[in-house]
Amino acid sequence: MKDTSLDLSRLTAMDGAQATRLLQQIREASLAGDRPPMAPRPVIGASWQRMRRLGVDPDRQRAGRVVLATEELEHRRRTSALAEVMRGVTDGLTGIVDASLQILVVCDDQGRVLWREGNARVLRQADGISLAEGTAWSEQVTGTNAIGTALAARTPVRVHSAEHFVHVLTNWTCAAAPVHDPRDGRLLGAIDVSGPATGFHPSTLALVTSVAKLAESELRERHLRAIERLRSVAAPILCRVRGRALAVDAHGWTAAVTGMAPVDRLPLPRSLRPGRLWLPSLGMCGVEPLPGGWLLTVEEEAPRDAPSRVVLDLSRPRRWSVTVSGAAGSWAQELTPRHAELLYVLATHREGRSAAELAADVFGDPTRTGTVRAEMSRVRRHLAGVLAHRPYRFSEEVGVEVVRPEHPADLLPHSTAPAVADDRVHGGWVDHGIS
Repeated sequence: MKDTSLDLSRLTAMDGAQATRLLQQIREASLAGDRPPMAPRPVIGASWQRMRRLGVDPDRQRAGRVVLATEELEHRRRTSALAEVMRGVTDGLTGIVDASLQILVVCDDQGRVLWREGNARVLRQADGISLAEGTAWSEQVTGTNAIGTALAARTPVRVHSAEHFVHVLTNWTCAAAPVHDPRDGRLLGAIDVSGPATGFHPSTLALVTSVAKLAESELRERHLRAIERLRSVAAPILCRVRGRALAVDAHGWTAAVTGMAPVDRLPLPRSLRPGRLWLPSLGMCGVEPLPGGWLLTVEEEAPRDAPSRVVLDLSRPRRWSVTVSGAAGSWAQELTPRHAELLYVLATHREGRSAAELAADVFGDPTRTGTVRAEMSRVRRHLAGVLAHRPYRFSEEVGVEVVRPEHPADLLPHSTAPAVADDRVHGGWVDHGIS
């Protein structure tokens, strides 16, 4: 059968005018409900479907719309983890984008432009499409574009010319890569290179992907240095503690322990304060502040009540969480994309799944049991008393609720896991009987 879909290699091989004409034909036919000469690239086609469900107007005259107030923009810049590394990782890129008549854009996880720099003439042109500091470039606001689509799909994306959903952007080309916090996997934002479509460069996507990886690497190095500082502060304190205790940073990464086996990371609630805290893996703990982290002391006499309820929240576009609650209290943890996939599959198969079955569900390959076991080991460390194994499953005595997105197609939109993709198409939560 002849392949009728457009892919990146075909698009790159065409000359600029030919590629532009083809993309315009695909866009016009797709928006009119007609059969296009070729199907759009899968990442673009999936985004266009999201835009239709969201009711984004392809003929709107402006893109980024509402601009943040100066005070709010400065606050987001100060509190963004990207501020720590932006200058170091973008210095070498600025000259390249300037010479190639493009601009560099750094956004937060909501698609808000925090910084931009580059060719002065292109910066003025960018003002005309609201690609300015403080504007919003999420898909919900601006339609299919490299920034918003990279954030939604959690993968590097190039959007060229008429692949943009909103017509006013079809004279532009852009490539963006998401940046994740290596401490907790949280999406921090995206790095983007944009410019007029006539300045299309096939290597731009690889360039921004490398810069995003460099930013993550720099954040990782800074984190390791911070852990070492915390360890030097905590060591003499832990020497005086009787019983089990550990020093962790604000993200739960362990700097030092006493009276217990070391763990790499202890999941913590987002808002932590001095006092007492119930954790599923330890029970009731005393919490005291340390410079750069926290001291947690386990209250040995406190009863360790088994959790009774789990809520898996998959309703938000880019942030998924699991909340565990019981008689002693509740605890919430944001999930990585992979852990969200695994927990969703287990929530839809309460009878349990073997390692081979999970490998087929998530990777489409039942032989990848080693990867599944490693990931499930990490999940079970975070959810002690909730997950059982042999087979992997939620404990029978635990009630499980899945909070779903409004539309089945928005279920974990980044995921290529066969089990998730199938449920996006068929609305599988009804069949599985999830509450």
